[in-house]
Amino acid sequence: MAASAKDSRNPTAPPPRTRTTGAPPRSRASAKGEQTRARLIAAARTLLAGEMSERFTTRNVAALCGVSHGMCHYHFQDRTDLVLAVIADIRPEWISPLEEAVAAPGTFAERAERVLDLLGRPEGTDLAHLHSALHWHALNDDRVRESLEVEYRDWRACFVALFQVLADERGGDLDPRPLGEAVAAAVDGLAAVESLDAGVDSGAVIRTLVLTLAANA
Repeated sequence: MAASAKDSRNPTAPPPRTRTTGAPPRSRASAKGEQTRARLIAAARTLLAGEMSERFTTRNVAALCGVSHGMCHYHFQDRTDLVLAVIADIRPEWISPLEEAVAAPGTFAERAERVLDLLGRPEGTDLAHLHSALHWHALNDDRVRESLEVEYRDWRACFVALFQVLADERGGDLDPRPLGEAVAAAVDGLAAVESLDAGVDSGAVIRTLVLTLAANA
């Protein structure tokens, strides 16, 4: 029956439309919307990291971006949404490299060297100011605080994962969590110290801490 129906079709009729699989191509409007959203996030970062972060409003972000205030609210419901987008935007700059350094193959010593190399690089002034501004917003906005908590949890987990490699090499009952958490706390604290005293060699301090903890664990 199916064969008969197929043979009876008009040979001159256009072939039936077939549904394509996979994601449809992005429209020009969609691509433009993504570009506008990215520009708004960049403008938000500039305001947050600047000396006038107290002027961080959706209206000022829109003005700096060169779009209407309504367009800003089309992409972000409120100021908090913009802050959350900035938090996600900076993840590749401080968490992802650390995750990659720990996850790449190698012994504990080799992975530790990669991590120490990353930590020894000076943090850009803009990124440092941005972290300070985000912490301030976290004190005044529960949604920002919850988002930052997740990011810092992932960041601290990198150091725990590093010492898990050591625990696996030792094959004993070494608990990597307190060791990793200790290093994470030291790194975070030294960043604050460095902001007040540029003479502190935080790279040397963290190297000494990591190697000492590993040797005596």
